[in-house]
Amino acid sequence: MTTAVFLGFIVFSLYLAIRSKKGRGAQSMHDFFVASRQFGAFLVFFLAAGEIYSIGTMVGFPGGIYAKGPTYGVWFLGYILLAYPLGYFIGPKIWKAGARYNAITLPDLFKGHYGSRALELIVAGSSILFLLPWGQLQFTGLVAALKGLGWEFDPVYLVMISAALAFTYIAISGVRASAYIAILKDILMVVAIVATGVAVGWKAGVGDVFHAASLHVSNQMNDTQLRFSMSTMLFQALGFYVMPFAVQNFFTARSANTIRRTQVAMPLYMLMYPFLVLASYYAISQNLQLASPNEAFFAAAVRLLPGWLLGLVAAGAALSGLLVLAGICLAIGPIVTRNLLPGMPEARQKQGAKVVIVIYLVLSIAMTLATPNLMLTLINTTYYGVTQFFPGVLVILFSLKVRPLAIALGIVAGQALAIVLYVHQADFGGINLGLISLGVNLLVTALVNYAPRLARVQAA
Repeated sequence: MTTAVFLGFIVFSLYLAIRSKKGRGAQSMHDFFVASRQFGAFLVFFLAAGEIYSIGTMVGFPGGIYAKGPTYGVWFLGYILLAYPLGYFIGPKIWKAGARYNAITLPDLFKGHYGSRALELIVAGSSILFLLPWGQLQFTGLVAALKGLGWEFDPVYLVMISAALAFTYIAISGVRASAYIAILKDILMVVAIVATGVAVGWKAGVGDVFHAASLHVSNQMNDTQLRFSMSTMLFQALGFYVMPFAVQNFFTARSANTIRRTQVAMPLYMLMYPFLVLASYYAISQNLQLASPNEAFFAAAVRLLPGWLLGLVAAGAALSGLLVLAGICLAIGPIVTRNLLPGMPEARQKQGAKVVIVIYLVLSIAMTLATPNLMLTLINTTYYGVTQFFPGVLVILFSLKVRPLAIALGIVAGQALAIVLYVHQADFGGINLGLISLGVNLLVTALVNYAPRLARVQAA
């Protein structure tokens, strides 16, 4: 029954993808990647939520609590909530900048505002580099989800099937397919999470679960954990809406006001997190010996839910990962064909992007199989690099005059330092390494931008 329900929802998602193309005919480059900027608030809402509440929500968040204790999940909740008011103000400005420069990708914005080929290449290249862990994140979650539900397939086959499905969604109608499937995915994900949390409360008792879990983990934060949580909330909230695929989602909206309307309702999704916490605490309280912390949520689901509902949980988890994979691919494809290979005719860019997408999926699969990681580690790694775009994006949104060289050197300095600090496991008393790197980014940008001016003043 579990498998039948799961396959039924996957088939239905393919139907929705095909349905999204009805009456469209041949798609232009802009329609394939940003829906010709025609989406209303309803589709933009689900598309954006689909990218935010991904497989990391069902796998990474409970896995982090199971592996590191409940305090480790605090920053996960905090940075999302902190990002929403930021998105309310900068989201519409990103849309306006996209319309002004006829942008499809994040590097298009940098190219349009700064007019620097070198800066465009830096943003394009590092976007792809730091999105590799995000693709690995989705594959890792998909493997954990399906194995956690008792499907003992070789991970190689699981990731290859997942990649094939993600590519199929994209090939059918691009971002339009993603938007339609996002509606189904969100419904399934919320039902799956709430059902599992309710089952824990009903069969094990909320108080009993929390009491039993408290014997195994501490609910208190030490000073280092507190500094890590607070600095990570700030750092990742700044990077939340400069993710290349998040920027591209804004470009699909019909107007700036459409984005404002979607941001107002986004926090409602946070109501499902208490149910995820319950599932995580259940796995801790039962002292379940899991093959990976990433299986914590599904361990609770398998023990407490009937077979047909497990099929729904599996479908919700799978679509959560597949949808984000599709979104990443839709961002990376045009970055290569438009920004790294600008001489490619627009008529060939869509087909070229599909080739790039296949290559990206293969690389993500290889990384997943070679270096499996705790999902929260992968989330941090991507943000270390992507958040370094934030100062440059702010300059664009407020039409400021800053030298392209200053922005380029700031981004490179911030990203390079983040990688070095991460590799050497540097410790600054718990402060997020990315936030320190962002500070260096800003310092380098300011010095390079104002140095010529100061030199002229001194010469005078």
